Amino acid sequence: MGGHLFKNFFISILEMLGLAVWVEIVTDFPHCTYYFGPFVNESEAEAAKIGYIEDLETEGSKGLTVVVKRCKPNSLTIYDDSLDFKFDRFPAFSGQTL
Repeated sequence: MGGHLFKNFFISILEMLGLAVWVEIVTDFPHCTYYFGPFVNESEAEAAKIGYIEDLETEGSKGLTVVVKRCKPNSLTIYDDSLDFKFDRFPAFSGQTL
């Protein structure tokens, strides 16, 4: 158990310094940025990212872009609804209005 505590402590230090590795997944629909982590190294993040991708796809997310990188995210989920194009906000082409 001591090794597990040391690893958590080490990850906490890396995270504070902005040196921890995160999986960043940006989805086109809904337009969101998700951060999963932190991880000690890229190989751990690469191994874990498959599960995150599957979870998001199961939830209906489309157009995923996945990057493994060292960063210090301010938020784990960033949702930008200004980029979601809503068809129901516009009148129909047949001349009918909503």
